[in-house]
Amino acid sequence: MTGFDYVGKRVLFAALTVFVAITLNFVLFRTLSGDALSALRCRQCTPQFKAYQRHELGLDKSKWVQYRMYLNDLAHGNLGKSLRSEQSVTTELWPSIKNTMPMVALGTFFSIVLGIIVGVITAWRRGTFVDRAGLYSGLGFYSMPPQWLGLLMVLFVAGALGLPTSGIKDPTLGILGDASTWDVLVDRLRHMVLPALTLGLVLYGEYALIVRSSMLETLGEDYVLTARAKGLSNWAIVWRHGLRNALLPIVTLVALSLGYVIAGTITIEYVFSYPGVGLAVVEAIDQRDYPILQGAFLLLTLSVIVFNLVADLLYFRLDPRVQT
Repeated sequence: MTGFDYVGKRVLFAALTVFVAITLNFVLFRTLSGDALSALRCRQCTPQFKAYQRHELGLDKSKWVQYRMYLNDLAHGNLGKSLRSEQSVTTELWPSIKNTMPMVALGTFFSIVLGIIVGVITAWRRGTFVDRAGLYSGLGFYSMPPQWLGLLMVLFVAGALGLPTSGIKDPTLGILGDASTWDVLVDRLRHMVLPALTLGLVLYGEYALIVRSSMLETLGEDYVLTARAKGLSNWAIVWRHGLRNALLPIVTLVALSLGYVIAGTITIEYVFSYPGVGLAVVEAIDQRDYPILQGAFLLLTLSVIVFNLVADLLYFRLDPRVQT
């Protein structure tokens, strides 16, 4: 199989998946009971006012017409307008995206580093207490629901470390004078630590287990036995020969995790009242704000599909067996 054929098929499959996801994204939210007007908590809203608002929002049109309008807007790069604020979806979601991205990046970096270190050490010390401790901790964190782990962080970790449990900034910061850039960065980091740590610990279990399994398979290869026979140190065997050849599933897992990681932040951000994409999704659900929901889930869908495509291309580049 040539590189062009492989890449072309993967890109075509990704594009088809995007179209199916867009269609399901429209249909699923239209099957929910109620709409944006039924979510209005307005005792003085007359039936005439609601009928006018339903016409203005296009909710009185058939689902097929709404679907065609939705596809036409997407083709022009328009995600629609929020039914609640009448601002564009991009304008509404962009601040939340900017808040979520550094938190996700911090948590993912922590999970990758800790997961690789623990996975390599447990594989190297297989059958010992260190191996069992790393294996059980990885299984434990991997099986924990993110929201439950977040509540544990709020109850037991936040008070011990003196970290805030909600929001993204201290409301008193800058009241008595202009806060320096350093003060703002430190304050944002303090509010980001707990949700990022929660996300990182959940992902850590997955990385530790995959790295351990991959390393055990690699350390049993003939070239590792040859390296031991040559008298190479354990450090050189594990890190230079073992880990380097076990990177393929690790690189793939990183690419896939970056796509799915936004979904995991929904419950975490809700627990910590962190104003990111997850909290915006929860508020949009409560207010039946379909365009915001569609925009957020379209972002999630595209991130998963794009990083899956990246993983496929990395496989083609790193694994010669795929090219045959």
